[in-house]
Amino acid sequence: MATAVKNVKAIIPLLDRVLVQRIKAQQKTSSGILIPEKSLESLNEGEVISVGKGALDKEGKHVPNQVKPGDRVLLPSYGGSTIKVGEEEYTLFRDAEILAKIEEK
Repeated sequence: MATAVKNVKAIIPLLDRVLVQRIKAQQKTSSGILIPEKSLESLNEGEVISVGKGALDKEGKHVPNQVKPGDRVLLPSYGGSTIKVGEEEYTLFRDAEILAKIEEK
């Protein structure tokens, strides 16, 4: 019997996994014209929601994740495991699958 998760805070990634919410593309142009949903491009940016404790290397030493909650990251076009919490979609990636951290200056 499956149980529906009602709160994203109840999801705690294991090992080197990272829970990310993709940033949605804008639905309006700068002049206010609405863009149809089918025409929206999929952005490869996301915000880290939560992270696991990290992986172990071959010698058994702890390797912490390179990202932390709140970081903006660049994601691969494909991959990860998509989960749905309420109406929102989130994706679980391994820390090594995340392409880059986006620094805002």
